[in-house]
Amino acid sequence: MVRTIELNKRQETIVQIVKDHGPITGEHIADRLSLTRATLRPDLAILTMAGYLDARPRVGYFYTGKTGSQLLTEKIKKIEVHEFSSIPVVVSESSTVYEAICTMFLEDVGTLFIVNKQSHLVGVVSRKDLLRASMGKQELNAIPINIIMTRMPNITFCFKEDHLLDVAQIMIDKQIDGLPVVKQSAAGEGYEVVGRITKTNVTKAFVELARDEMIL
Repeated sequence: MVRTIELNKRQETIVQIVKDHGPITGEHIADRLSLTRATLRPDLAILTMAGYLDARPRVGYFYTGKTGSQLLTEKIKKIEVHEFSSIPVVVSESSTVYEAICTMFLEDVGTLFIVNKQSHLVGVVSRKDLLRASMGKQELNAIPINIIMTRMPNITFCFKEDHLLDVAQIMIDKQIDGLPVVKQSAAGEGYEVVGRITKTNVTKAFVELARDEMIL
């Protein structure tokens, strides 16, 4: 596990040596730099785990041929949902629209996930749903949330092992702000909500990656 970093001069030199002479052993690289193998070990480990170099037993190090941009793209594609998902905000399907509005305001979220008595996902409501329901002279305390929610199986959801890039594409394609992260219930009869992934989560992931703060 290494932090995305800028290569220092010695690491850049090592990469160039391997490009020109690979496959090449660590000992031969050290000889060319007039350094000991032990001195180079951390640099070789970083370059290998970062993807610039690969190594094979009894063969040595060789250049992967990948540019920094290609390596960054590969890292982005490997990010999984669970690495950046947030705590979900759920309400019971027996709640009223008024209670849902209060929950959304207090939790400062854009989407609520509706669950039944078994804690299984049965619906989703957005800000737009609640705004639409609050228009007119309806008594919001008298309107059950299950009247206005989007129901299963019309809910788009994802799993924690899904790739963040794929989920981001789904949100773009369907023009939605966030998805529930779910897992199969123990009985296999529904899905339990274990997280949420939103456009904000996706933005945070790419900002952290750009700032070299993300561990990969």
